[in-house]
Amino acid sequence: MKPTLKSLTERGPILVMGAHPDDIELGCGGVVALETQVGRAAHFVICSDGEAATHGSPRQRRIEAKKAAGLLGASLQWLALDGDARLEMKAAHAIALARIIRVQRPEFVLAPSLAENQHPDHWRLGRLARDAARIARYGGVKELRALAPHRISQLFYYALTAASEPRDLSPLLIDVSAPSVLAAWTAAMQAHRSQMSAHNYIDMQLLRARLHGESAGVRHAMALFPNDPPLLTSLAQLGRGARQY
Repeated sequence: MKPTLKSLTERGPILVMGAHPDDIELGCGGVVALETQVGRAAHFVICSDGEAATHGSPRQRRIEAKKAAGLLGASLQWLALDGDARLEMKAAHAIALARIIRVQRPEFVLAPSLAENQHPDHWRLGRLARDAARIARYGGVKELRALAPHRISQLFYYALTAASEPRDLSPLLIDVSAPSVLAAWTAAMQAHRSQMSAHNYIDMQLLRARLHGESAGVRHAMALFPNDPPLLTSLAQLGRGARQY
């Protein structure tokens, strides 16, 4: 039996982390659109203004990010860390992200993959997100004592390119073929006009989703990579296998 709209809205939100203003839309925008369209809340955390990019000013990129988040039905905040192309692994950063987890109390966290053959801010943020998800559970962290500990259900990684898809994790393929989902996702990517003027990122991401979908027998699918094996209470929770040929 499929979940009802009521059962979905009773679940916690998704918290999605991006190192730069367009990462979330390109890497998992279709999944976000799918979830918000069935009533789940989504909150974005962006950790730089993308100021090291060749195209687009920080002000322009913030405007684009706000528009894109709105098109996906998500709320949005910025978390100032070290700046674009300067992100470092620091305990203080993990604690700052853990604070957001305690405030938002998400069911799921989505973050960039840990594959190192990509922009260094991406995999570093993925590692910080993994650390933050653990720290958010610990009641004795002095910087977080004002907020109740929170345990997420699952951490998922998204990949912005085929090269950054983890080779050591089996993906979950999410069917994002619904016309309303594809339209919202495409519009959110188009909102980042400063970046789309340099490369045709939209076609690249739609092609990746088309390839994932083709292998699974649907029109478009996006891959999420679980940090931990999902725990099922019954085989009834499983869909069909993705391999169709």
